[in-house]
Amino acid sequence: MIVLILMASIILASISIIQFKNEAKEYHQERLERNENAVKQHINFILSTTTYPLNAANLDLIFKDKIHELAHIHNIEINIYSLDGKLLKSSKESFSVDKVAPPIPKYILKLVRSSIEKRYVDIKTIDGKKNRSAFSQIKDDKFKPLGILNLPYVEDDGYYENELKSFLIRLGQVYTFMLIIAFAFAYFLSSYITKSLKTISDKLSETSLNQKNEKIVLEANSKEINLLIKAYNAMVDELEKSAIKLAQSEREEAWREMAKQVAHEIKNPLTPMRLTVQSFQRKFDPTDPNVKQKMNDYSETLIQQIDTMSAVASAFSNFASMPAQQNETLNVVAVVELAMDIFNEHYIVFQSDSPEIISKIDRTQLIRIITNLAKNAIQSIPEQQEEKSVVVRIRKENNTVLITVADNGIGIEPKDISRIFEPKFTTKSSGMGLGLGIIKNIIENYKGTITFETEFGKGTTFIVSLPIINT
Repeated sequence: MIVLILMASIILASISIIQFKNEAKEYHQERLERNENAVKQHINFILSTTTYPLNAANLDLIFKDKIHELAHIHNIEINIYSLDGKLLKSSKESFSVDKVAPPIPKYILKLVRSSIEKRYVDIKTIDGKKNRSAFSQIKDDKFKPLGILNLPYVEDDGYYENELKSFLIRLGQVYTFMLIIAFAFAYFLSSYITKSLKTISDKLSETSLNQKNEKIVLEANSKEINLLIKAYNAMVDELEKSAIKLAQSEREEAWREMAKQVAHEIKNPLTPMRLTVQSFQRKFDPTDPNVKQKMNDYSETLIQQIDTMSAVASAFSNFASMPAQQNETLNVVAVVELAMDIFNEHYIVFQSDSPEIISKIDRTQLIRIITNLAKNAIQSIPEQQEEKSVVVRIRKENNTVLITVADNGIGIEPKDISRIFEPKFTTKSSGMGLGLGIIKNIIENYKGTITFETEFGKGTTFIVSLPIINT
């Protein structure tokens, strides 16, 4: 309470000071504008009744005898300048117009000409006082500029400063009295409610969603404290219900996610297996002299996919390390080329800068990476598209093997780019589902990276970088 009173007093004092300053500023600004409007109306009257030709060259003759009368009537200093800033007439008795008279600075002339109202107020502080100086154009009845009117004005804030000091003194007296009352009230109030609040505070600090929370058994002397205790006990009941629902929801979500991933990862090898069997049915020729070798190739391909499903099924309980790495020394180029043989699409092209890149890696995991990316590339190309292309390329770069899978499909929409590797993200247009999240995890387990470049409507290129392991 005491702090609130102090803050309120400081805020109120600050607001009052700002308010007084704003009022003083607005007062001086409005007063200068009133004087300027009155003087300009008088000047327009003089211009409309003068016998001299109305042009810029005759301004000093027109106001030769009138400027002192103007200054006396409006009780303000008046200066009249030519359009190029030279002083023509001044109401100062001791000021003579000669070559020594200071002209209007060029930046002020520029501001006057460029403003909509053809007016500018220059504000400067001299000897601790603000000096306003209004500059505006004098125009004839056809709004043609003849010269520049200057009205100097010195702000006198003495009245506002005295009012502000008196107000702050009265405000300080009021708040001093309020502080004394607040100290006394706070002392008695704190001794009355501290005991109950200490009990509630201890219970609140011990409250957690992950544990069984105890209710407060206490009858306080204050009705408000009793309501607070009742609210806390109700919160404990709701918290317990929420904890049970949250735990159940998390378990169900985990099982649903696991089921989706298992189904997807087991389904992935089934597609190439089906394609292998169909290819075997279509191309099988008993009279082919290489029939035995082809049978062995088809059988090896099917066995590799079966091994992949077996590895997924046995190790899916731990996604972070799924499946366990069974590294063997192999030719990456040969394994990738063999994995590509299961696809029958004529537009798939396999390229390698080297016939052999030897590394120690898990064969089934490498096959899963390639088949997943190739299948996604095929699915990203619309059926009705005439020119289709999927290019799988392998090359060695320093101590790294780079595998790129490029397609000319529809690409990835900009809004989906940041979500491509999310485990639950999928989109029919690009054909990418849960598998990308899995293979990203496999690649990162090998300290590798997977990135992609895409242009919506033109295609996508996935780049897999795996370190070459020879030990």
